[in-house]
Amino acid sequence: MKDEAYIKRCIELAEKALGKTYPNPLVGSVIVYDDKIIGEGYHHKAGENHAEINAINSVKNPELIPESTIYVSLEPCAHYGKTPPCALKIKELGFKKVVIGAMDSHDKVNGKGKKIIQDAGIEVISGILEKECTLLNKRFFTYHEKKRPYIILKWAQSADGFLDKDFKPTSISNRLANQFVHQLRANEHAILVGTQTALNDNPSLTVRNIEGTNPVRVLIDLDLKVPADYNLYSQEARTLVFNTIKEGTENHIHFIKIERENFLPSLMNGLYKEQIQSIIIEGGSYTLQQFINAGLWDEALIIKNENLKLGNGTKAPSFDYQPLRTQDFRDNTIQFYQNPAEHVV
Repeated sequence: MKDEAYIKRCIELAEKALGKTYPNPLVGSVIVYDDKIIGEGYHHKAGENHAEINAINSVKNPELIPESTIYVSLEPCAHYGKTPPCALKIKELGFKKVVIGAMDSHDKVNGKGKKIIQDAGIEVISGILEKECTLLNKRFFTYHEKKRPYIILKWAQSADGFLDKDFKPTSISNRLANQFVHQLRANEHAILVGTQTALNDNPSLTVRNIEGTNPVRVLIDLDLKVPADYNLYSQEARTLVFNTIKEGTENHIHFIKIERENFLPSLMNGLYKEQIQSIIIEGGSYTLQQFINAGLWDEALIIKNENLKLGNGTKAPSFDYQPLRTQDFRDNTIQFYQNPAEHVV
């Protein structure tokens, strides 16, 4: 039970960096001596120290380390990247014991970190709160194992099932629900819309109302109909434009050529090559329906304004699933769904 409590603390620490570590996973670490935490840390940002190093650096009495246990939510890395391998540092310092939450399925790690530590004669236990630790890095695992981003569908609809009134942009969600949506944008790696939504709504797809990093913007514009002076082409965020006409980079806009016929597989392949680990599919109805029909989604959230009836306009996507939970945001509700066929753990 003590091992589980310390791994739980690792998860809490790791979550502090949600949306900031791409392309790296979220990782937390705790160092325990004589049933007391003497050091803890988490991975803040790609290129900076990993969780284990931050935890080690926080220990005030380093002489206690050889008699201590280091807990880490994900298997320590075994390769040289922007930082040296954490497994070698753990071996060098001679920890008494290492407790791992989930193993790392990334090709460069995948058991190698654990082996380095075990070969040094250090006791290693893995699989503590494995389900929770895997869920923490659902984006990372989905990207590396399924060769595509973790996909979140999101839309707002009226009580009578419309996305807008008379096919014109209509405000549906309230300020509280909007704040939640902007936090979601800050947490995820990218956000996607199709041509029609870009033309109708001229969205910025940036983070507002809260502090956070703008996601990578993804525009599906097969015939390049969206004018270059629209908000999606602003310099506020990196933008990927999937189209059938041209390829190349112009300033911060990256044009990626894909096939019209094999659209979704081509899109997934393009996003994988661009190292996009998670993406919010924000619209419109046609684009969302393509993902739903293909079963190509991991989570979905639907904002409903129970007091708003629009009578006519763009119909909400057809989506026949039961929500896992529903949360109230004053006169709005948000229903949360998980694709049973694509569950990551």
